[in-house]
Amino acid sequence: MSPSSATSRATSPAPSPASRPAPLPTSARTRPNRLIDGPLPILAAAVLWGTTGTAASMAPAGTSALAIGAASLALGGLLLFLTTRGRWTLFTASTGAERRLLALGALAVAGNPLSFYPAVARTGVAVAAVIALGSAPVFTGLLAWATGQARPTKRWAVATLAAVAGCAVLTLGPQLTGDPAHMDATGIGLAALAGLSYATYSLIGGRLIGRGHPSAAVMGAMFGAAGLLALPVLLATGTAWLATVRGAAVVLHLGVFPVFLAYRLFGHGLRHTPASVATTLSLAESAVAAVLGVTVVGERLPMVSWYGLVILAPGLALLAAPRRAGRRGPG
Repeated sequence: MSPSSATSRATSPAPSPASRPAPLPTSARTRPNRLIDGPLPILAAAVLWGTTGTAASMAPAGTSALAIGAASLALGGLLLFLTTRGRWTLFTASTGAERRLLALGALAVAGNPLSFYPAVARTGVAVAAVIALGSAPVFTGLLAWATGQARPTKRWAVATLAAVAGCAVLTLGPQLTGDPAHMDATGIGLAALAGLSYATYSLIGGRLIGRGHPSAAVMGAMFGAAGLLALPVLLATGTAWLATVRGAAVVLHLGVFPVFLAYRLFGHGLRHTPASVATTLSLAESAVAAVLGVTVVGERLPMVSWYGLVILAPGLALLAAPRRAGRRGPG
C-alpha cells in the first residue's frame, strides 16, 4: 500500500508498501536485529513510496489516478520479474501450497490499487490514505496471530498505536482545521480493503521468504503476475497520456523507484523483520509525502499536521531500534 498521503493530489499503489517469516532462518533468529538487515531497507522503501503522490501530481491533466497506478504497477512488476534470477525456478521448486500462496499474493498486490483508487474517488485522498495506511499494520498483526506466525508484543502494540495516531493527525490535519472530511461508507470499506491487501501480500511474502526462497524471486513473482493483472485495467482506462513526455516520465519514475527498487528493498527487509513491524515502519511514507508536498508541490500543512509528525516519529524509532538476540514475535 503503499497507498499515499493526504498532501498528494494523486497517488500510485503502495503499497503503497510483511510478517515474521515462519520459520525464520537460524541465523536470523539467533543474531541481534541489525538496522541494515531489516528496518533500514523498509524505511528506505517507505521513502520511495512517499514520492508517489508528488510524482503522480505531475502527470498530464485529466489522467485517471487508476490509470497511473495500473501503469506503474505493470511496469514495475514486470521489471521486478524480468530482472530476478531464478524467477522460473521459484515456480518449479515450490510446493502446490506455495504456488497457491504466490497466486493469492499476486491477487493481493493487484487488489491494493484497484480498491484504493476508487476509495480516493469516493471519500478523498486524506481519509482513504489514513484508513489504508493505518489499518495495514493492524491487519498484519491480527493475521499473523491468527495464522500462528507470530503473537503481537507490547512493544509492537505501543509503537503501532503511536505511529497510526501520528499518521492520522498528519494526514487529516487540513480536515481537522478546516472543512470536515467527507465520509462515504463504500469508500471507507474500499480503503480498508486496500490495507488488508497490503497486509496479505506482505505476510505471504514474509512467509515464503522464511521458507528459504530468495526475497527477490518472491517479490518478482508476485509483482510480475500482478503487473499482468494490471494491464487490462490500464487498457480500459486509456493509454493516450503515456505517449506524452510528462506521462512517460511519471510512469518511468513510479515504475522504477516506488515499485521496482522499493520492493527490492522491502523484500530484503522482510527476511529479517516481522511483517507486523514492516507494515508499521512503512507509515513513514506519509511523513515523506507530507514533506515533499510542502517543499516540492507547494502545499501548506496546518500546525496540527506537524504535531502528527512528532507523534509518528517515536513510534517508528521504537520499532527500528535493534532488538536483543533471541526475541520472538512481531516487534
